[in-house]
Amino acid sequence: MPPPNKPQSRALGHFAKASIAIFLLASGLAAAADTGSGERTPALDARAREIVDRVDQIMRGDSSVADMTMEIQSEHWKRSLEAKAWSKGTERALILIEKPIKEAGTATLKAEDNIWNYLPKVERVIKIPSSMMMGAWMGSHFTNDDLVKESRMIRDYSIETTFEGERDGAAMWEFTLTPHEDAAVVWGKIVLEVRQADYMPTWQKYFDEGGAMVRTLTFGDYREMDGRLVPTRMEVRPVDEPSEYTRITYQNLDFDVDLDDGFFSLRNLRGLRAD
Repeated sequence: MPPPNKPQSRALGHFAKASIAIFLLASGLAAAADTGSGERTPALDARAREIVDRVDQIMRGDSSVADMTMEIQSEHWKRSLEAKAWSKGTERALILIEKPIKEAGTATLKAEDNIWNYLPKVERVIKIPSSMMMGAWMGSHFTNDDLVKESRMIRDYSIETTFEGERDGAAMWEFTLTPHEDAAVVWGKIVLEVRQADYMPTWQKYFDEGGAMVRTLTFGDYREMDGRLVPTRMEVRPVDEPSEYTRITYQNLDFDVDLDDGFFSLRNLRGLRAD
């Protein structure tokens, strides 16, 4: 088993949201005017909200089923997990560990604001108490809390265009997101870069309330899955431990799968079996 959980400053989340459905709704978006200046363009901030909302939808959808691997590298150990995940909207998700064998059958259920873990070795279902929400999920750089708090960028943040132009030979947008005072989020600021050509995110940087960058989340290996262009690799790294990371790679993604609400139940949490 992995070492004890890290402190909250390293509890890095957004699992690029654990809702796992990827769908980019870019059609009908007005063409962007390229200023090329690299400076903030306040007049475009209304458009920025529309772009960021569509990027936010990349990890959302009506429903999905995914096969994925998670590689976790810490200072002293490394592990790899294979999992299947089901999601419906932002309220329901079920994740089943299939490999390694010693952890096969371990599962996590998210239903609205609650999380349960099933431990097959002791045949127990454990509800995660609020005091453990900032604990690491499966020893990764994501937390139990990340599976619950599905923040919506355009709802919870003010959005500004802080760069528009060319970087490394490609046209990019950069947006800075500052949380509203009443938003139930943990970040003091998020900076997001998006490719203009296809609206694919390239990276996100997360800052604490004091303005210090806490982690980076990078996207890559863009492919078509189930007829949709998606980033199939996401990697999160803590700034204070740059040699550590958690990397998620999707082998398969199916969208708009017919999943009943009843699928996301405690009974099914216990009943799922790894292949």
